[in-house]
Amino acid sequence: MRKIIHVDMDAFYASVEQRDNPALRELPLAVGGSAARGVVAAASYEARVFGVHSAMPSVTAKRKCPELIFVPPRFDVYRAVSLQIREIFAEYTPLIEPLSLDEAYLDVTDNLKGMEIATEIALEIRAKIKDITGLNASAGISYNKFLAKMASDLNKPNGQAVITPKNGPGFVEMLPVKKFHGVGPATAERMKRHGIETGFDLKSKSLAFLQQHFGKSGPYFYGIARGIDERQVRPDRIRKSVCAEDTFVKDIDDFDLAKGELRPLAEKVRKYCEAHDITGKTVTVKIKYSDFSQATRSQTVPGAVSNLDQMLEIAETLLASVFPFKRPVRLLGITLSSLNTEESGQEPQLDLGL
Repeated sequence: MRKIIHVDMDAFYASVEQRDNPALRELPLAVGGSAARGVVAAASYEARVFGVHSAMPSVTAKRKCPELIFVPPRFDVYRAVSLQIREIFAEYTPLIEPLSLDEAYLDVTDNLKGMEIATEIALEIRAKIKDITGLNASAGISYNKFLAKMASDLNKPNGQAVITPKNGPGFVEMLPVKKFHGVGPATAERMKRHGIETGFDLKSKSLAFLQQHFGKSGPYFYGIARGIDERQVRPDRIRKSVCAEDTFVKDIDDFDLAKGELRPLAEKVRKYCEAHDITGKTVTVKIKYSDFSQATRSQTVPGAVSNLDQMLEIAETLLASVFPFKRPVRLLGITLSSLNTEESGQEPQLDLGL
């Protein structure tokens, strides 16, 4: 039986800002841009009381909380703190799978401290994080990754919870599927159309049914409905894409203007790839419209995308395939995927906020 801990920092970006500026403590705070086109990257718990959350447009957040304070993100600081936290994890296990700067899975079944009780390990880790960084972390402990992730949300902020093998299946049955990690809003809506709203409903469906309607995710859904998740904690988790995107000050409906915005995005992606010796075969353009609906278009080349001009040429062709735009465009993004890191086993790269 494995012992998995999921550690999740509480309101990480916002908490770092409140730590570094005492004047911001206990105040509703959002990390992100306050301009009309801004988006909330993170919200303090004081702001969440008003319904403010990450990925929310700044104008909506300000409407929900007129006293909301915006601060610009400092990704260099967040990365530095994240590395401090990673060093603490490494005192207990080499099996660390980071999901982002502020959360990670740890397999402590055979840990470096020789501790038998995973809950005690989680308590120690959280106490060390608080002592070294001044920040609070929450943790979930269970026998697999899915349930550890679910458990870390149960006693937030600054708490931890355990889901045992005995309680795992029953816990999943009672849980709404829209709260499942790995089930996004679109998938939850598709499940609802098939009469699946809880883990119990999901468990009632056969493997064949789930494969027919949810494809490759079918076996995963079949397993987690029964409290089963065989995925290993992967310290060598591989980066699968590099992305850069930008939200415009004003919506764009002119093709030439939109095409001109692709170059700086392609340059960011190419610069990052060159710095980390990464190549890729697939270019994807993301288009988000003024009503927040979006479209993506992709093209894969036989060999690696060789240079900036080739990436830009592909991106422009993909953008042209959706013109005339059905609505003005508020955001464009370029992603390079099918990376050579998937073949070489290269270590994952931190998200640089591109």
